Amino acid sequence: MMQLRNSERMQTVRHLWRYGRGCCARTDGSQIVELAVSLPLMMVMMVGIVDFGQAFNLKHKLETATREAARFASNQSSNDLTNPAPPSVDAVREVMHNYLMAAEIDDCGLTAAAAAKTGLAWTYAANTGCPGTLTLTIDRGDTYQTTGGTPVTVEATRITISYPFQWRFNRIIKLVAPAANYAGLTQINADATMQNLD
Repeated sequence: MMQLRNSERMQTVRHLWRYGRGCCARTDGSQIVELAVSLPLMMVMMVGIVDFGQAFNLKHKLETATREAARFASNQSSNDLTNPAPPSVDAVREVMHNYLMAAEIDDCGLTAAAAAKTGLAWTYAANTGCPGTLTLTIDRGDTYQTTGGTPVTVEATRITISYPFQWRFNRIIKLVAPAANYAGLTQINADATMQNLD
């Protein structure tokens, strides 16, 4: 009788083992759970990669634009710099505007912006159609010292731009971390300096 009970117990244990193993071996719906867990992470990574790529690309385009504007400005005459709105400075602003348009970057209404003059520097602030303010500074009276030998003061033109970049990452990160708080807007800066040749 004791042997019978032990054998019944062994059969019950084997039956429960097979049943439990069968339940755990099934994968019905596991792909849905995996997708539900991994999709928000993949979206955050994808949007992050695209956002940082766009910011890096914008930085590169702005650096190129400031170099082109500084190269153009270095060849402009400085005879009209005593005027309140010198044509040579407006021409530099137009070069910057044209480069931004050619690079498919919104100029935020740069052509309609009025300049604020400080010494030999003109600053344009434009915010039409942009999430923030684009600031362009054209400094025709910049100077720098040469290196090596006897230092010489060189007159130059310095072009500085600060462009508002709208991030999408701050909205998508909330799928993974609802309490996360990232800046939605960043100013991307670029500048270039060239010796005045006139």
